Amino acid sequence: MPAAHGSQTPANTNANANATVAPTSTPAPAPAPIRVVVVDDHTVMRAGVVSLLAPVPDIVVVGEADDGRAGVELVERLTPEVALVDLRMPVMDGVAATVAITSGPAPTRVLILTTYDTDVEIERAVEAGAIGYLLKDTTAEQLAEAVRGAARGETVLAPRVAERLVARMRRPAPVVLTAREQDVLGAVADGLSNVEIGRRLVIAEATVKTHLLRVFAKLDVSDRTRAVVVALEQGLLPDREGRSNG
Repeated sequence: MPAAHGSQTPANTNANANATVAPTSTPAPAPAPIRVVVVDDHTVMRAGVVSLLAPVPDIVVVGEADDGRAGVELVERLTPEVALVDLRMPVMDGVAATVAITSGPAPTRVLILTTYDTDVEIERAVEAGAIGYLLKDTTAEQLAEAVRGAARGETVLAPRVAERLVARMRRPAPVVLTAREQDVLGAVADGLSNVEIGRRLVIAEATVKTHLLRVFAKLDVSDRTRAVVVALEQGLLPDREGRSNG
């Protein structure tokens, strides 16, 4: 029995030598949180935004400013991924601050957070370089998701803002008649023929026809009478409106 026991020892040694030890898996490091600064002149509103983002694990507010100029300086110093900026502030408003931030050295993306949703305000902010436009009735979940989207470089719009932009894009462009086209159409409204219009304006009859064809195309009409009616409805012949009312 002792001999048998001794003969098993080398076998165990070889088995241990040939065994492969599985590598220990190292968990991937958690991504760094998205760093945000909040720029708003209303203390209560600014504190509210900070409190909404406080429980979000992947977002951290690293600074606050109470006017646009202070916000620009804060962004330059802290270089956050996202700046939440109000529109109407003292010293420097949100549009000017957005221009300064987006044209500066920091790769910070500006997300407007405001109570104003007029076409003019939205257009000014977007033209200034803002990547998104949110309203202050945004929920905590929507705000956090918007910050994440902005940090990824995605355009972020509040639903009401998106609706306004879509409606504006679908709105037909205003018709603009040149001064000469207005002269020709005004003469048509006076009941003049092409020849008579040419004499009044000292232009060739063929030129009168060319102007009328351009007017028809702009007003989407096919005859002289309809062109005058549509032009009056759209206020394109104000002098004629004055005469008809007087």
